[in-house]
Amino acid sequence: MLDALSKPDSLYIDGSWLHFEKDSCEAIINPATEEPIGFAPVGELLHAEQAVAAARAAFDSGIWSSLSGRERAAKLQLMFDYLAARKREIVQLIVAEAGATAMLAHYLHFDMPMKHAQASIDLAVTLDEVQGIPPELVPGPSGKVLGTGVMVRQPLGVVTAITPYNFPFFLNLGKVFQALAAGCSVVLKPSPYTPFQALIFAEAAEAAGIPPGVFNTISGGVEVGEFLTSDPRVDVVSFTGSDLVGAAIQAQAAPTLKRVLLELGGKSALIVRADANLQAAAIAGLAGFTVHAGQGCALTTRHLVHNSVREDYVRMVAAMASGMVVGNPAHDGVAMGPLIREAQRTRTEEYVAIAQDDGARLVAGGKRPEDLKKGFFYRPTLFDDVRNDSRIAQEEVFGPVGVVIGFDSDEEAIALANDSQFGLGGAIYSADVGSAYEMALQVQTGNIMLNDGPGTMLSHAPFGGIKRSGFGKEYGQEGLNEFTYLKNIAFAAG
Repeated sequence: MLDALSKPDSLYIDGSWLHFEKDSCEAIINPATEEPIGFAPVGELLHAEQAVAAARAAFDSGIWSSLSGRERAAKLQLMFDYLAARKREIVQLIVAEAGATAMLAHYLHFDMPMKHAQASIDLAVTLDEVQGIPPELVPGPSGKVLGTGVMVRQPLGVVTAITPYNFPFFLNLGKVFQALAAGCSVVLKPSPYTPFQALIFAEAAEAAGIPPGVFNTISGGVEVGEFLTSDPRVDVVSFTGSDLVGAAIQAQAAPTLKRVLLELGGKSALIVRADANLQAAAIAGLAGFTVHAGQGCALTTRHLVHNSVREDYVRMVAAMASGMVVGNPAHDGVAMGPLIREAQRTRTEEYVAIAQDDGARLVAGGKRPEDLKKGFFYRPTLFDDVRNDSRIAQEEVFGPVGVVIGFDSDEEAIALANDSQFGLGGAIYSADVGSAYEMALQVQTGNIMLNDGPGTMLSHAPFGGIKRSGFGKEYGQEGLNEFTYLKNIAFAAG
C-alpha cells in the first residue's frame, strides 16, 4: 500500500527527515476496509515551529526566492518528473488512503493536477518579465523631467498550505507547485486522514534538489494548524476546506495581516432547461453527487430542473443511482467508493433524516448498502420535491446526496441558483448555448460549465469562489500571482 513512500514514518523539515517511533504515530486506515494501511507521524507545536523557522530562513536567504523564474522552473520540472515516474504507486496510494475508485484516482486525482502543475512550471518564467509604466512629464527643480518606471512581481514569502482529505494529491500539488514557482517557501500540512499523499512531495522535493527549508511537510492537530495560520513569520495561508474552518482561519490570520487564500465549500446548481439533452444532463446530474462519494466542494448537488422535464429527469437519475455499484474502489467495476470516515457517513445520514422531516421525497438510496459490512459506504441518494430554502438545499452535506428543485422560467432558475450562501461551481444544460451563456453571466459563482464543457479543467483557467465559497484563485496565471506582490520601481528617463 505504501510503495510510493520510503519514509512514511517521518516528517520533512529543513531538508532532513525526522523519524518517529511507532508509539508517536497514528494508524491511517483504508476507508473501504477499515484496516490500517500504515502508521503516520503526528507532529506537535515544536515541529511546526521548526518548519516555519526553516521556511523563513530559506526565504530570507534568497536561496530560492532570488532565483529567476526559469531557474525555479528547471528544479520544479525535476520534481514533476519524479512524481510522474511514480504514478502507479501514487494512484494505488490514492485508492487506499482517500477511497477513490481507480479510474477517478488515475484521471481526476492524478492526471488533472499534474496538468495544472506543468502549467505552473511553464508560467514561472512569466515572473521574469518586467512591465513598463508609460512615461510622463513631471515638474522638476530644473524644469520638466521625463519620469517612467517598471512593475515587477516578487514572491510574497512563507506560505502555509493546509489541505483536506477529499482530493489530497490534487490540492497538495496545486498549492505547492504554484507557491514554489512564485519563489515562496512552503510548509505543507495535510489532513490527518491523508498524510501519506503529502509526504510523497517531500520525497519529490528531495530528489529534485529543492534547497533545505524551501519545502517542508508536517502534520498535527488543531494547535499546529492555529500556529501555521497565526505566526507572524508566515506571509500567506492557502487553505482548502469547510467554510466554518475558513472563517476561523481568517480570524486567526487577521492580527498579522497576512494574505489568506480560501477555497471553501459549495452547494452548486446544475440548471436543466426544457430544451436540454436530458440524457447528458442526467449523467452529469448523477456525477454531481456521486463523484468521490459526493466529497467534492464544486460538485453540483443542487439540481434545478424545468418542471416540463423534471419527472423524466428524476426517473433517469434515480434509475442510474439505484444501479450504481458501490464497494471497495480497488475492485473492478466499482463506480463509487466509501466516505472517508464514519463521522462523515453519520453526517450524511443526519442530513437524509433532516430532508425527510422537511418533506422532501426520497427517490433513490437513503441507506447503507446491506451487503457491505466493513467500510464507510452509503448508497447514492436523490431527493425530489425539495424546497430551495430547506437545509438539504442550502447546506453542504459532503456525501452522495443530490436534490431536485423545479422551476418554470429562466429568471426563476437564476434566482434559485443565486439564493445560496455559496458560489463555487455550477452548470447549465441547454440546446440553446447562447441563452445558456446569458444565464451563466447572471449566476453568482466563480466557475460554471455549459453542457458538458471541454471535458476537463482547463490548465490555465483560474479556480475559486465567491460568498462563503471563499476568495482568491488557484491555477493559471491568476493563481500564480496570488503568491506574489507587485512592486513599482520609478526613475527618471531623462
